[in-house]
Amino acid sequence: MEVISQGTGPLFMDPDPDKARAFFKEKSRALSNKLTNVKDAVKKYINEGDYLAIGGFGAIRFPSAVCHELVRQKKKNLIFCGHTSTHDFQILSAGKVFNKLDIAYIIGLEARGLSPNARAYMQSGEVETCEWTNYAMAARIKAAAMGVSFVPIRNMMGTDTVKQSAAKIAKCPFTGENYVLAPALYPDVSAIHVHEADVYGNCRIRGISIADLELARASKRLIITAERIISNDEIRSDPTRTVIPFYLVDAVCEVPYGSYPGNMPYEYFSDEGHLREWLTVEKDPDEFKKFLDKNIYNVSDFTEYVELNGGIKKMQELRDQEFLVTANSSK
Repeated sequence: MEVISQGTGPLFMDPDPDKARAFFKEKSRALSNKLTNVKDAVKKYINEGDYLAIGGFGAIRFPSAVCHELVRQKKKNLIFCGHTSTHDFQILSAGKVFNKLDIAYIIGLEARGLSPNARAYMQSGEVETCEWTNYAMAARIKAAAMGVSFVPIRNMMGTDTVKQSAAKIAKCPFTGENYVLAPALYPDVSAIHVHEADVYGNCRIRGISIADLELARASKRLIITAERIISNDEIRSDPTRTVIPFYLVDAVCEVPYGSYPGNMPYEYFSDEGHLREWLTVEKDPDEFKKFLDKNIYNVSDFTEYVELNGGIKKMQELRDQEFLVTANSSK
């Protein structure tokens, strides 16, 4: 295959599928109880220098509890997958958890605005970056899940993004057309929030899955947080609903409201007031430090954070918003 040109960005992860396969060959596939808590899962499975990916889309079905715990444990020097990343990026930037970054979508919280603190961190010069698009990142994850070193895509070509990426442009040996070659991405560790899981790691997701099914298959280690733990009998009663099988999973954590303040489809809507509060306090470094102390550093776990910001009453109100009813909403 003739390579026409290539980007100048750094390739943070080796795309060699045989090296990844050598790792997966040694990974246990035992049907064992993997139930633990977020504190222990983060401590055990996320190490300095790891490449970290986060599931979900924007502030939708993302593992907020894992992001908080990374900051609380003061993890540093990670490489982060900035793929459809919004409030998760905001949290991780607050702790300066990463210093290398694949950029597709970061800093912005969609229509809510830009994160002043995340923007300042990216402008500080402390983070080494490589640029992609959200689709290119999804293609990279898909290539890893397929067990190949790249996939050809018709994306980024003709833009400055491809120049700042680590992709290559090559001529198709069949048609002579040019394609961007997106290198496989095998994260060291990923965290995905799901609706239901059993203690072995069989997971159910309701609604769109984005790239999470491929991400689960591409990741060397996988932490699952679940709204609720269900029995293995329930999983076996309808195996077609299991979208992430147990043998891909290393840790299972039950975290009710684990995507708060983001949206969990069919469970609860996003807390727009609290997300606005994050964006507002970031404008004043002293106030933001107090905010982080109150909401992350000085709480023992994610449940305490949820209780601090309205607890069950707030969650019932957000559930009303998700289902467009008013049974529990404040008058």
